[in-house]
Amino acid sequence: MSEPTAETKMQFLFALRSRGVTDAQVLDAMEQIDRGPFVRGLFSARAYEDMPLPIACGQTISQPSVVGLMTQALQISPRDTVLEVGTGSGYQAAILSKVARRVYTVDRHARLVREARQIFDQLHLSNITSLVGDGSHGLPEQAPFDRIIVTAAAEDPPGPLLAQLKTGGIMVVPVGQSDTVQTLIRVQKTASGLEYDELRPVRFVPLLEGIGKDT
Repeated sequence: MSEPTAETKMQFLFALRSRGVTDAQVLDAMEQIDRGPFVRGLFSARAYEDMPLPIACGQTISQPSVVGLMTQALQISPRDTVLEVGTGSGYQAAILSKVARRVYTVDRHARLVREARQIFDQLHLSNITSLVGDGSHGLPEQAPFDRIIVTAAAEDPPGPLLAQLKTGGIMVVPVGQSDTVQTLIRVQKTASGLEYDELRPVRFVPLLEGIGKDT
């Protein structure tokens, strides 16, 4: 897909700001990372619209404003290591790579991980490690993490992921028991326990256990 025009990029960033993405670091990352390569096939012409779009394996690429708001809610510092559960298209991980020191991203679909890795290589994003696995269990061998982001909806913030979050760390996760009623939650882990903030209503695919059947 061809590079977006300056006007398209300006409209894209304006849409993000108008929907609450105000953090300068996050906006800069979203200006640097072109969404186009992450949207393939029939929907590639709609890459710069603020809407979720279908990708392979029955998954979706989130609308850019939600990507921006989730990244903003994490309050990432340049020294942080971030775990992303649900690589999907790879777009969210690419944005994270511009604001964090290192990003680990895991997905249950090998095809999605393979395709995301190709884009990361093309964009020279060398601080992303992408793995095939059951993200609901996190990555114990790389824990603890400063920040964790989950891009699929769980009934509750997953216990194994909370256990892998550093004290002082933040996790952002959609929570809900159905496709229609989900809430984006920010969990902060303090020395005295967990603090929860409800951020906004969202719609995500469900967080599933196990490895996908695709190859």
